[in-house]
Parts: sequence; C-alpha cells; structure tokens
Amino acid sequence: MSSAQDEADDGQDDLINNGESHIARAAGPDEDSDVDERHSGTLQEADPSGGEEERLPASGMSFRGYGKYSQEEQESATEASALDSRPVPARPSSADGSLSTPDDTPSIQGSIASSPGRRTHMSGYGQSPTPSLRPFDRRFQAHISPSPLNSPRALSPGFLNLHSRRSSSASQVFQDVRDTDTPQAPWDVVRWTKLRKLTGQVFSEIGKRSFGRPSCIVVSASIALGTTKGIILVFDYHQNLKSVIGPGTKAIQSGAVTSISISADHLTIAGGHSSGNIFTWDTSRPAKPFLHIPPINSAQRGPDVDGHISGVAVLHVGFLGTRHTAIVSADENGMAFSHLASRGMGAVARNVRTTRILGRYSNDSAISGRQRKPSSVLAFSPLPLGNAEYSTDSMGLVAILTPYLLVIVSTTPVAQTQYKASRSKGLEPHGTMSAALAWFPSVKLRTKNDASSDASSSAKLVYSWSNILTVLDVTDSEPSEPSAKEKTPSLQFKPRNRWKAQEAIVATQWLSRSVLGVLTITQQLIILEDSSFQVTDSSDLIQKHIFHVDLFSQQLTRLVEPLDEGDTSMHGVVADAFYMSFRSYKGRLFLLGHNDVSFGTLSNWADRLLAFMEEGNFIGAIQLATSYYNGEADKLTIGLPEDDVSRHDLVKEKLGEMMSASLKYAFGKNQEARAVRVEREQLKQLATACVAACISMDDMDFLFEDVYAWYQDGQSEWIFLETVEPSIMDDDIQVMPPAVIKDLVEHYINKGFVTRLEEMLCHLDPKSMDIDQITKLCKKNNLYDALLYVWNQGLGDYTTLMSDLLDLLQTPKGSEVVGSEKPVALDATSKIFPYMSYILTSRVYPTGKEMLEGAASIAKADIYHFLFSGSSKDDYREQVKQTEASFSNLRRILDFDAPSFLSMLNEAFEDSFLNGSHDQITKNPSHNLTEGQPYGLSMNRQWIVSILLEVMTLPRYGPEDTIYLDMFIARNLPKFPQFILLPGHTLHRVLVGLCNYPGEDIADDCQLSVEYLLSIYQPPDLSSLVPLISKARFHRVLKSIYKAERQYAKLLQTFFKDYNDPDAVFECIKDCLLPSTGLNDKQAAEVRSVIVDHAQELGATDVTKAAMTIDQFAPDLHGILLGTFHEDEAAQLQYLQTMLEPLVQGTNDDQPQRKAPRREFVEQYVRLLCDYNPHHVRKYIEQLQTGNLRLEEVLPALENSGVVDAAVVLMAREGKIREAMNRLAQYLKTLEAALIGLVDGAMNSPDVANTEETALDLVASIQNYSRVGVWLCQSQTKAARQTSASLKQVKQVKSTSDELSMDENLWIDLIDAVVGVTKNVTEVLEFQGYGAITNKESELQEQPSTEPTPQSSKLITDLRRTVQETFTALLSSTSGPRATHTSRTDLSFLRILRAFLTRASLSSPSLSNLRAVLGAIFSAYSYEESLLALANRLLDKDLFVRVTEADSLRRRGWRPLGQVCEGCGRKVWGPGTGGYAWDAWQQRRQEDELRRQSTKDAAKMQSSKVVSNGKGKAVDGVAEDKVESRDQGKEVAGEAPFGENTGALIVFSCRHIFHRSCLEKIQGTEREVEKGQTPQDSGELGFTCPLCN
Repeated sequence: MSSAQDEADDGQDDLINNGESHIARAAGPDEDSDVDERHSGTLQEADPSGGEEERLPASGMSFRGYGKYSQEEQESATEASALDSRPVPARPSSADGSLSTPDDTPSIQGSIASSPGRRTHMSGYGQSPTPSLRPFDRRFQAHISPSPLNSPRALSPGFLNLHSRRSSSASQVFQDVRDTDTPQAPWDVVRWTKLRKLTGQVFSEIGKRSFGRPSCIVVSASIALGTTKGIILVFDYHQNLKSVIGPGTKAIQSGAVTSISISADHLTIAGGHSSGNIFTWDTSRPAKPFLHIPPINSAQRGPDVDGHISGVAVLHVGFLGTRHTAIVSADENGMAFSHLASRGMGAVARNVRTTRILGRYSNDSAISGRQRKPSSVLAFSPLPLGNAEYSTDSMGLVAILTPYLLVIVSTTPVAQTQYKASRSKGLEPHGTMSAALAWFPSVKLRTKNDASSDASSSAKLVYSWSNILTVLDVTDSEPSEPSAKEKTPSLQFKPRNRWKAQEAIVATQWLSRSVLGVLTITQQLIILEDSSFQVTDSSDLIQKHIFHVDLFSQQLTRLVEPLDEGDTSMHGVVADAFYMSFRSYKGRLFLLGHNDVSFGTLSNWADRLLAFMEEGNFIGAIQLATSYYNGEADKLTIGLPEDDVSRHDLVKEKLGEMMSASLKYAFGKNQEARAVRVEREQLKQLATACVAACISMDDMDFLFEDVYAWYQDGQSEWIFLETVEPSIMDDDIQVMPPAVIKDLVEHYINKGFVTRLEEMLCHLDPKSMDIDQITKLCKKNNLYDALLYVWNQGLGDYTTLMSDLLDLLQTPKGSEVVGSEKPVALDATSKIFPYMSYILTSRVYPTGKEMLEGAASIAKADIYHFLFSGSSKDDYREQVKQTEASFSNLRRILDFDAPSFLSMLNEAFEDSFLNGSHDQITKNPSHNLTEGQPYGLSMNRQWIVSILLEVMTLPRYGPEDTIYLDMFIARNLPKFPQFILLPGHTLHRVLVGLCNYPGEDIADDCQLSVEYLLSIYQPPDLSSLVPLISKARFHRVLKSIYKAERQYAKLLQTFFKDYNDPDAVFECIKDCLLPSTGLNDKQAAEVRSVIVDHAQELGATDVTKAAMTIDQFAPDLHGILLGTFHEDEAAQLQYLQTMLEPLVQGTNDDQPQRKAPRREFVEQYVRLLCDYNPHHVRKYIEQLQTGNLRLEEVLPALENSGVVDAAVVLMAREGKIREAMNRLAQYLKTLEAALIGLVDGAMNSPDVANTEETALDLVASIQNYSRVGVWLCQSQTKAARQTSASLKQVKQVKSTSDELSMDENLWIDLIDAVVGVTKNVTEVLEFQGYGAITNKESELQEQPSTEPTPQSSKLITDLRRTVQETFTALLSSTSGPRATHTSRTDLSFLRILRAFLTRASLSSPSLSNLRAVLGAIFSAYSYEESLLALANRLLDKDLFVRVTEADSLRRRGWRPLGQVCEGCGRKVWGPGTGGYAWDAWQQRRQEDELRRQSTKDAAKMQSSKVVSNGKGKAVDGVAEDKVESRDQGKEVAGEAPFGENTGALIVFSCRHIFHRSCLEKIQGTEREVEKGQTPQDSGELGFTCPLCN
C-alpha cells in the first residue's frame, strides 16, 4: 500500500500513549485502521520562552490528575513523584488572536430544564360512610398516581447541557488551573493550533523579503507553501524548513505561484504560475525542475498545439494517480488541460503532450463571429487515490466547476466527458457567485468480520454553487462478462443529498468519509454530517484572517449585474477565492492566513471527555459520556460507531473509570483537606450523574456497591438516597439491596417523608425487601398502600391485610375506636375499597399496572372467597347468639360503608372474570390452588346478587343502606341480562324501594336507576305505579310512560312540573301539535287546555320561545298569552316583536305561510314601540300593508312620543298628503322654537357642554324630518308623473305662469318650512353669539358679540346643508330625463323657485335675510358644476389616451409566426431573403409617396384601408382573421429567388404569412368552385387564412 493512501483515509489517528493517558482516541466507525504512517509526523510548536517544543494534539492529550489541587498539594505531589518532569501541555484556543473576551454563559443548545417540583398527590377518600352522590358513576383511584408520566422527576440542578459553557458547581473545586496562552474550551468541535515556528520563518520580515508572501498552501506528508516570488517552501511536521524550491531557476521569472500540488507518493511538487508556466520538482533534487510546461503564444498557436496562453494565470494544478508525469491544470480564462510527459533521460529529453479538456481560446470566438460567455474555472480537482482499489483509479477523473456547469472528465486513455450538470435551479437570482468542490476517494470499510476485507466505499464528490451544496455518488456498473473488465468502466453519477446554507459557500473539504467542513463567505466554518446533512457545529473563523484573493471578478464582470441606485435589492457579486487557503489532510483542517498558518483537529469523543476531565469538570464529563453511551450525540462527527454494541463497548469502560476517579477525588479531598470541603450541592450533582450513567449501562451493582459505598463512607448516604428517588419513581431502578432499602426507610422516616417513602416502596421489587421489617415499619407509620403492595407482590397474599384493615376500627376488647385515632383508622380502612377495585379489575395496587392474567385470576378468587364465603342462612340463625354471622367479612364491610362497597362492586361487575368458569386454572396443577380459591374461581354475578339480597335485609340494614342495593341491581340487570335472573316480585320490590328513596341527595340516582330497570322490566300493572312514580317526582320516567301511552296532555303537564329542564316544554308542545303526530280533536283540545292553564308559566319560562311556539302551532292563543303579561309591558313588547317580526329574531324562512296579524296586536305593538323603541317605528310601519293599522288608534301615541316621521308615513299611505305635510311643517316649527329657546337660554345655562349637545341633537332632528319631507314630496311627484303619463296628452305644456300643481305646492311648503327654520335660527345664533362667552363674561359685556363662535358656526353650517340637500332633491326630481309623451319638468323647478321667492317676499318686505342662505345654495351648485366639469375633462383626456394607444397597437399589425410563406415555402423576410425584398420596399415607398401627393383629399379614407409594413387589418363585415392587403391588388416589384414576381405579403391575426399571389391562387380556386368567380372579379378585397378556416 502506498503512502498516498493515507491522504484518503478518514480514520482518526491513534493517540500516542505516553503511559499516562487513561482515555485513547477512538478510530472511525467504518474506516480501515491499518494506516501507513511512514510520512506522518508530529507537528511541534516552538516554545515562546525558548524551552522545549510543545507537541501538538496530533498525538492527543493525557491527564495526570483528577482535579484541581491547591498550591501546597501541587508542590507536595511534585516533590513526592518525579515520574515525569515534562511540562503539562496546554490546550490551544480557538480565540487565539481574537480581541473578544470569552464568556462563561451557558449554552442554549440542548439545555435541559430542571424540574424540582414533586408530583401532586391525589386526594384520598374521606371518612365513611361515603356521601351518596352518584356512587355508581365514580371509579376508585389509588392514593399514588398510577402512571409515572404524571410524576415529573426532580432533575438535579447539576444536570446541565452536555456542551454547556458553564460547568457544574463541582467544577469550581475540580478545576485544574494551568497557564496557557491559547485556552481551549472542551466543547469546541475543532481545536485550533497556530504553527508558530513555521509562521515565524515565513511571515517574518526576513522571510517576506527573501521568499515573498505566501499565496497558496498544500498539505500532505509535508507542508508546502507557494509565494508571490515564484518560490515554493517545504516544511516537515516539526515545522522545519526542508526545501526552498525555485531560486536560480526560471520559476522566479515566471511570476507568483498561483497553484500548488503534491504527488501521491509525496516526492514531487507541481506549481502553476501567474505567467502560465507549470513546473514540477523532485523534492530530493530541488535545484532544477523535474518538468517544465511553458505557455504558448496565442498569436503563434498552431492548429494542433494546445496549452495555457502566456500571461494567463494557472489557478489549479494536480497530479493524476501515482504518476509524476501526468498533470492536469486550469487557468483563469476557463480552460483546462491534461499534460502527459514521456519518459526520458532528463528534463530536456522529455516530451510533453498537452490535451485541451475544457474551454475555448479567445481568438476562436473572433473567427466564428459568435460572442462567448465569460467563463473561468471556479473550482478544480482530480480524484485522489484511496486505500482501496477502485475502477476510477485508472481513468484519471477530473471535476471542473465553472459558473455554468459541473463537468467530470476522464483523461485516460483519452479525454472524455463522463458527467455534466448545470447550475442548481434553486439559486437566488441576485445571490453571490461562488463555487467549491472536493473529492473523497474509495476507502476500505471496517466491518465486524475482519476476514471480509473487500468491503469498500464508492468515491463521491461534494460541490456547491453559491449557497446550495450537493453530494454526488460515483459508482461502477457491475461487468456482466469477464472480458468486460478490460474495457473502460461504466460509471454512474447519482446526486444524493442537497443542503442549502444561509450564505454563499466558498470552500469545502472532507474531514472524514462522513463529515464535511464547509467555509462560507463570511468565514463561518460549518461541520456537516454527510448521511443526514445535519449541522453538528459551526464556529466563526473571522479572527483567523484567512487569505483570500479576488481571482474571478475581472474575468466574470459581465455576469455581475450593474449597480442600479433605484433598485434596493442586493445585486450579484463574485466571491473571492479561498480554495488555496483551506485544505484538509487526515481529518485536520489547515488554514493559510494573512499573517500565520494554523491547523485544526476535529476532536473525537475521547478528546472531549479528556478536556472535561482536565478542566476538573467531572460531572460534565460523566454526563457527556452517558450521552455518548446512549447515542444522543452526533456519533459520526465525534468518531463513535453507529451500532450500539460497538459504541457501548468503547464508552462503558471509560465511563466507569471516570466515575471511580471522580468519587475517589471528591471524598478523598474531604478527608485530606478539611478546610476546603466539597459542597453538598456538588455531591448531589455527582450522585445524579453517576445514577444516570449506571441506569444507562444497566449496572446496578456498581451503583449500589461502589457509588453508594463512597457516599456511605463519607457520611453522605442521605444525598445518594434522595438522588435515586426520581429514578425509582420513574421505574428506572426497581431492585435495591436490602441494606440500602433499610437505610432508605430509616432516612425518610426520620425526615418525616413518609408519603414519598410509600410511593418509592410501591415502585420497588418487593422480592428484594425484608418483609417483616417493611411490615412493621409500614404499620407503625400507617403506610398501608405500600404494605398492600409488598404483600401482594412479594407474598401473593391478597386477603390477610383486608382483615387487619377492618380490625383497625375496633379495639382489642371489641369496642369501637374513639378519640383522635378514629380519623386515622377511618382513612386507613377506606383504602380497602380502591384496593378491591384495582385487584378485581386486574390492576396492581396502587401503581395501576396491568396484572398478568393468571395472577389476576388467583387474586380475584382470593378476594371473592374472602367476601362471599360463609355459613348458610339457617346456620346464621343458629349462631346469631354467638355474635358470628354468615358472610361475616361481607357484613363487616357493609356495616362500615355500604355505598362505597356497592360502587366498587359495580365496577368489578364489568370485568370478564365473572362471565364463567376457569377450568384452565383449576385443572392446572402448577398453580397450587388453596382450599378457598376454587370457590372464588366459581363466583359469578348471579351468586353475588343472591348473597347480597340475602344479607342486606331488615332490621340490620335500613332503607338508607338497602337503597344502594336496589340501585346496584337496577343498574346491572340491563347490562348483564344473560348472567342475572331475578323473579318479578324481587324486581317489583326494587322498583318500589327506588321510588321511596330516603333522601333528596340520591333522588336523581334513583330516577336514573328506575330508567335502567324499566328498560328491561315491564311491570304487569304499570298504571298502578304511576302515582308512586309521580310522588317520587321522577319526571323523566313519567315522560317516557305518557309518551309511550300517547297521553299527550299528561305528558305536557309533566313537562310543566319538571323544573330541572323548563325549556323542554316548548319542544313537547311542538311534538304534540305537529300534524304528523296524529292527535285527534279531543287530544288536541286537551293539550291546548293544558297550555291555557299553564300560560303564565310558559311565558315566564322564555317569552321569545313562547311567542315562536304559540305563533307556529296555536296562533289563536296569542291573546291568552299576552294577557299573562298585562303588568309587564317589556314582556309584551318582546312577545309581540317575536310574533310580528320573526325575521328579526332569527326564525327560519321555511315556516309555513303566516296569516296576516290581527290589527289590535299590530296597533298595540306600535304603541309599545313608541314608548320603548321610537326609532324603529317608522321602519316597521313601512313594512306593513294597507289596512293592517288604523291611524286614529296609533296617532295619539305617535304624537306623544314625537315619532312624527311614522305619522307622516301613515298619513301618506292613506292619501292624506296635505295633512301629512302640514303636520311635518308644524313639527319643524316646534323644533325651531325649541332650538331658539335653547339658544336664548344658553347664556345663562351652567351646563354649557350639555346645552351644546342638545342643540346638535335638535339640528340632527331637523335634518332627519326634512329628509322625511323630501321623501313625501318625491313620492307625490313620482305618483303625479305616472298619472300624467297614463293620460293622453291633448294640451300644450303649461307655462311658468300657470297654477301650481299639488306636488309643486308640497315642495314649496317644505322649502318654506326648512328655509324658515334655517333663517330664524341663524339670525338668533349670529346675533347672540351662542357659546361665545361665559356667564361672568356676559355680565361685563354691554353688547352681545355678533361674531359666530365655532359651535354656532357648526350649527349654522348644518342648517344650511339641510337647505342645500332639500334644493338638490328638488332639482333632481324636477330635472330628470323626459319620458315619452311627458313634458319637460325643469320649468317646474323655476315655477317652484318663483313661487317660493314670491311667498318669501310677502312674509318679509326685504330679502336680505335670505341672501346668505340663497348665496350658500347657489355657491354649492356652482362648486358642484366645477367639479363635474373637471371630472369630465379628466375622463375625456384619459379616454383619448387609451383610444390612441389602442389605435396605435391596432396599426402595428401582427408579427409573423415564421419566415417562410405558408403557401410556397419560400423565405419571405429576415436574413437570407435576398435583394429583391429591398428593391420591392424602395419601389413601394416611391409609389406611396406619389399616391399621397396625388390623392390628398382621400387620405383619410385610404388610411383606413392600408396597414403599414404590408400587414393586414380587419375590415367592416369581415372576421378578425380576414385581412386586407396594402398593395390593393398590385404586385410588388422585384424578382423572387426563383425568378418569379411573388407580390406583396399578407399577415393574418393568427400570424400565418403568405405571398399575395399564393393566397390568390389558393382562395381563387376555392371561390371559383363556390361562386364561379375570383376575388378580383367580384370586387372583394378580403382574404381568410386557409390554414385556420
């Protein structure tokens, strides 16, 4: 295996074992660990103080102690142990050279919030007897929560994020303080180190003067730097300068080194220069070049000569395979070449054959006449060799990335394109132009079976444009024949993953086979996993000052958008080149900066654990190792195997070592340094970390034998015991040694945490406990939940403790317990009911887990035997004197709490255990049944009910107990009719007992039980039981009985009596009176009689529903219902509103047609509206039909409430137009008087604000009633027009001096009233200056102010606006469009205006008072006229512009679909048409000029038929695709290519083009067939497209 294979190996180097390291670097999970290390060295740094060189982390780090020692301890340790005098290595820092101050804030990513709160206990049962509130609806729950999900564990505060920057509090003691100039945080994924010695030689002033500044870097077995002076510097891994290549040769005359590469065997170096020269050098003989490939002169280039053009920089260079003489290169002009040198005796004798593999020479585009797109090679790389043989090794693959394409070319045996892909479509249109690529070769895979060494990975390529990165897999198709292996392999390229970054990517490198390093344009380093493209880490490298150069912007300047100040969006830019400064080798990243060279190592899992340990953060290290063991971290990035078994084997041993070391240090320090003790909180965090680690590893022995032993020896065992509590509650720890359980019980008992102790005991395995000890402790502290759990699970005993619980209520002498002990005894004994509920439903008490089927059956058998075994009834009579009765256990429980027992039994009846026999258990000898268990297994529901009926009898159990048995039987009989059979007299007794319930608190339960019972039991004489059921007020039962017997009147009465659901009576009425119900007349009358008897109750229940229901099903009863509200006018209004305006109440539209409402109801509703909602009166009246309302009945109410608008509407509807207008004018006078009085009194009013508000309200009323008058006048005018239109016109139009009509008089009256109000009020406001001064100021004023105030101005404006609106309405009504046989009405406006002025002159000798009003009116009209004129001008202008644009587009014609005639196929326009087209065009222009000069008078007519440029236009009477030729039948001069005069061209709207002659031939033939003549004969000028029609 060649050493070149080391470059492709992505496995991690093993740490150098210096005898002190306890943690070794782990190899990669899938790579070959057999790596050739011939050329690998150890990078060393020069100590700044001149001491020993520091060995870089290539060999790893070791730790010599387990924490932070005090200075005295450190000195004593140094004196006592001198095993190693080497200085402790210091970790490098990623912040080296950064001006920012590192912080210790906690990392947010992955942090875990602690939850110190404990679970909330469920409330236990109270003292017995249990209150009787729906006992059969509850389900018993244990005191302890049955699900661990409800008990969030209390996380330790030390359980922080595994990568948290804030170490746990323990690290404050364990921290190892060391002086280092490059501090490195343990959570850094990439650990950076500056090559100080190398940097000092290259970037010093002497180095820059001697060699120039570094311009590129390449790393292999050595580090090579190219400089701006054409020199290549070669360093080894000890940073020693081994070679200076180039001085004294042509290389220093060839410009800067722009690209550099090292061969696969590390012996040859190639460098490309800015002048286009390429040199290769043998590192063992660097005095002269091994090979020189000069550039060529573009002017003297021959047809068979290829190469880089002189003066064009070679940006990329690389070796193909293992050969020193096979090179590929690319330059900044976008050209790539392969160079193959022949063998010879020296450089002179070698012949280099150069082959162009991409790009074109610049002079080729000048010869072809086509402009080339600017291009360059943005990224370039040959496929390196891996450590596994692959079919691509012999092909010499090269990947080239340009701004447009990704091209993969094979150079052997001949240049051939293997794959090509265009730019990604998802790129942003204005994004940054950047590109990067990197190969990863085929490598051997590490498999579980070492014998199968043929497993290898396929080669793959990662490439990116801008911010989109893609991985391309390269696979070889399997050859089908043996002979096919000798042929060129057939490759398949498959894009696998695609990832989008937030910013442009400028460089990328493979750190391993599964990990990528990506560098963005802002110098952000992103670590990606190849399989999932998950970002595992990112860091900022801006402080590294990475070297970058602008290589492409000048060449690609035309691809970058020009700057537009008006465009705010980001324009595209070309990114600088970073590829020459960002390299990787063997999992390390090398950076060439502007002032230094540094490298970074991707730390693996062992490095990170080691870093935490060296910092003294043992808690963080244990937590991090636990996450590695569980597979929660990024396994590929940190070098852990994918499979769990391999990963567990690697991490488990180190995790145990760290826990042992941490415990040893923590408790050892307490003994050795009493002054500085480890804090209690730190010990808690350490215990939490150790517990979590042991649970993950399933190593309980280490947890309780080692960890607990350390805490016990340190007298801190209580910390450990409280720490394991959350793990016990989560069932992570179920087994504990008896000694630890003993300490746990004692500690929690002493602390008083008995409830928490009980919960923990119920989550542990009882088989590991001392039963006697636990029994004594639990009984002593009343921990009966835990005691029951231990006896059930540990001993399989389910009944012994039940007797003990029942005995708690009695003293040893047999008397009842009294005093303070009784509540405790009651609470403990009450646990028997949830206990039996859990066991009889196959649940473990008290955890609630499901029991195994066999164990559950045995447990149930024990319980049933305990309850229902005993002497017969006869035996009980004989033994009654001996205080021992039959079924004594059952009686004791019933005596204690019969309701709870029957409720428990109701739940147990649902279990399938009681369905039948269990022969599979009784016949199986392995179960070892006891004497009573077969009896319990044979128990069924019938037997249990019979025993309960026998036991619960008088006089021992009174009605307050037997009522629960009746409910129990009534509930379960319908559920299990096939299992329970009872005689009729028993069921009758149960029914009677339920009706005679002892207390109101169980009435609802008894009624529900009766409903259950009647669903399966039909009494022989149910009618005899109705009085009893009615007495019990079981209304639901009565409803079902009456409904079944069709006794609807009694059914409705029952609904009225049922106060629990009063609204249901409306549905009952609906169901009873629906036609589909089929009631006869007698039944309907009885139902209606019930409604009448309960009318008051019906209305009191819900007025709206009552009105809707009665209106729908019994409208004749409205009067009776309304009579019940004689003292409640609000209820009457609501009822009438629902009845008369159902749509307002949201009724459905699908109701049957409603009859007209009674007139008295409507009148009553209107009167009520006048009192409660006067604003709605007019709206309602407008909806009424004529005759539904009498005016004389409602007019007083309308006038009293001031609803004059409604009165006017009513008068107008009845034809009293004049009376309506008079009443309206009178009311306007009333409002005028009120407003004037308010203004007069405003000077003395103390409440100015209220006065102003009232004045505004009065003005609003004037405006409202003036609009009513306008409506009245408009209605009358419309009616007058219709009347005059129906009459035959025999007279001329009346003159302006004729007598006014009725509608005109109405207008005059309205205008007179409105203007009069406005005039009078305005005079008062202007005279008194309303609101201008306060009372005190008015006393000081001798004369009132005549200037209107803002308040008075608003009132005047509103009044004048009212006048304006009135005149506007008059003008619109009298100046509308004239209909047929009707006279003009604009003269009516003049007559009305003259009459108004005449009347005004009679009432006032001077019109000066009206001048302001009339001036405002006519000013408004003038303003409106100006607005209309301006709008018309704008509209006309816009319309003219649009029509002009449409006409211009119309005249442009249509663009032809092609360049050839659709008839003959000859080319008619465009390049290559011939000179005849030009001649014809010139001739046509001369003809047009002559025609325009001779026919100026007909220019307009001619222009409508002619279309410029020879394109057709649609004419009148012809379809859109019919066009007219501009030639008008005259052929265009000029000869066609074939010697024929083809004439003009015709273009249709479908864009087909024809010669006119061709079109005439085609359509002439068709017309001759149809009409017998041609278009010329018929004089028609239109054509149609023959292809479309």
